[in-house]
Formats: sequence, structure tokens, C-alpha cells
Amino acid sequence: MESATALRSPFGTCIKPSNRTDFGGYRNRCVAFTTVLNKQGFPSFSHPRVGLKSVSFQSQKKRNVIRASLSFDSTGPTAPIAPLQLESPIGQFLSQILISHPHLVSAAVDQQLEQLQTDRDAEKQNEEPSAASTDLVLYKRIAEVKANERKKALEEILYALLVQKFMDANVSLIPSVTRSPPTWPSQDDKLELLHSPEALEMIQSHLALILGNRVDDLTSVAEISKLRVGQVYAASVMYGYFLKRVDQRFQLEKTTRILPEGLDRENSNIQQQAAGDERVPQTHPEVTSWAELPKSEPALKSSRLKNYVMSFDGESLQRYATIRSKEAVNIIEKHTEALFGRPEIVITPDGRVDSSKDEAIKISFGGLRRLVLEAVTFGSFLWDVESYVDSRYHFVAS
Repeated sequence: MESATALRSPFGTCIKPSNRTDFGGYRNRCVAFTTVLNKQGFPSFSHPRVGLKSVSFQSQKKRNVIRASLSFDSTGPTAPIAPLQLESPIGQFLSQILISHPHLVSAAVDQQLEQLQTDRDAEKQNEEPSAASTDLVLYKRIAEVKANERKKALEEILYALLVQKFMDANVSLIPSVTRSPPTWPSQDDKLELLHSPEALEMIQSHLALILGNRVDDLTSVAEISKLRVGQVYAASVMYGYFLKRVDQRFQLEKTTRILPEGLDRENSNIQQQAAGDERVPQTHPEVTSWAELPKSEPALKSSRLKNYVMSFDGESLQRYATIRSKEAVNIIEKHTEALFGRPEIVITPDGRVDSSKDEAIKISFGGLRRLVLEAVTFGSFLWDVESYVDSRYHFVAS
């Protein structure tokens, strides 16, 4: 699987393959949010409806069987627990397990990954037809269809594990973003507790860059471009992914006491470099769209983790800013579109983005803060589940 680097553009999120270290040789693939719309006919992450059904699956290597009786409520579904609907048979199965027996999700995922590995190994052992005939074309087409099915199942396994992590933390994912002001429950404290103190300092700086002098204003409501809010959400997911990746290394080096010297010094060379380094954004590109910045913007508080990141060389920084798998990129795209909907935008002949049909939404700055905190946590969890699944079913590029 190719890895992909997530970048920002005035339009949206740009994804570049990162098999090389230079950026010049690739053409950006820009996406507003995601590529797949919700479809009817597939169960969403909500409480199921009428009936009682028993489902089971069994691995070929192990004879233990997991069975789950799916209880349904005749009064109809309640509020969904995640915005994205899963479509593959494995995804539908895991979405039902998440509702009825969430404690079985990990075991179910392990067995499904084992089956995917078995299928992939069996396909590698099959001999390709030698003759250049219709049989060869058919063989390649069947192999391509099976590979795409495994890829889709893998993405939905990752997403189900993501949802489970939010459920374990007793945090409700925002189901959708609509035009009217939202009434989401305040869960900022729960979301902040899911990060280390050092990472939380950088998250607070990220919020300050986005909200400006409205960072402590939780009640005021503003009318904001839905497209731009979606861009900020997707960028915050990728920031959370990057932050968890570097924080994991930071915590390991702190525990083993091999951190670079000078991280705690107020006037260290690293801190001075961070203050003037172009790689550290001093303003967020979307801030001026809705938040009035103070005339003399105070310098953001430096942190040990930020200084640690700034001690990386350019190649290391690029590697840590890279989303490792195409599956993770697809999850970000699909989840964001499920949350915000597909934006109506047009690329003009001269290459500009015409967003005149973009919808404006009303949202409080407290609601925007909640969105960003959820997005950063989503990215952090994405790193965790990607690493977990890769340890059992290798798919991440080295």
C-alpha cells in the first residue's frame, strides 16, 4: 500500500503519495472532504430495529466461534453513534456488534483480520494462467475485485475500532453538521483527558490559532462557510494523527531519559528556532474567516513537545507528517463527508474554485471548539487503530 502525505490547499485537503522524499514529482489529488456518500440499505451505527437475529463467524485456523444475538427495538432507531454508514458485509457485522455486544468487537476484528490474511495468502499461492488469453484477463479482473473487497473491509474494520475507542471513552461522536445552531453536549473535558499533558498544550495552541481571541467565548454564534469548517475539521484530524505519532516517541524518550538536552530551557536554541521557523504556522489559514484576531497577537506559548518536534531534521519531520496508509486517508475523507455532506463546488476553466453555492451554517465558538477537539482525538485514535491492525494484518508501507 502506498503511503500518502496530507497537505493543505485553499480548496481542501490534498493528498500526495510519499514513496519519494521530494514533493516536486507528484500531482496533488485534492478533495473537499470525502468520496463516498451515505447510501440507503446499509445499517448505520444506530440502534437496530425489529426482530431477534443470531449471527456467528468462525476462523479457519481456530475453532472458537463468536456468536452475538442482535436485539432490536421495535420503536425504531435512535440517534446514530457515528456519522459514517458501513457497507461491506464485515462492516455491517461489526456495526451490529458495536451496538449489541461492544465487548466482543476486538475478538471479532481479530478473527476477521485472520480471515483476510488467509484469503490474501491463498491468492498469492494461486498460479497465474500462463497463456495470454481471455482466461488471463478474467483472472486479473477477479484478483482485482477481491483486492478491492479486502481493502474496503479493512477500512471499515479500522473505522469500527475508531468508533469503539470513542465509546470506551464515553464520548459521543457528532452525528452531523446542519445549518441550524447545534445542540451537542459539552464533552470537552472528556476529550482533553484522552491526551498527554504535553500533547494537550499543543492542542490548546492549535485551538488558539483557529479561534483567535474567541477561544474563551463559548456562547457567541457566527455564520460560517460549511466548506471551510469541513476543511478545518479534516486538517485537525491530520494534526491529531501527527501529534499522537510524535508524542508517542516523545513519551518513550522521556521515560528512557534520552530526550535531547535543552528542552526545558526557556531560551534554548531549539525554542528560538521554533519561534522563527517557517514550518511552524503562526496563523491558521481559516482564522480570518470568522474570528477577529487581536491587533497585536500574543506569541503562542512554547511547550516541551513543540520544542522536541522542532529538533527534528526536515526528513524526519516530513516522515512524521505523513499518513502512512491509503486506508487511513480514505477514512478521513469518508468520515468528514458523512459529517458535513458533499460540498457543491466547481473548478473554473482558469483553475479557481467556485464555492458560490457553498452552504453557510450557524455555529457557536463553543461548538467549533468541540468539533476541533473531536477531530484531533479522531486523528490520534486513527494512529492507534492503524498500528494495531497493521500488527495483525500488514498493510502499512514500510
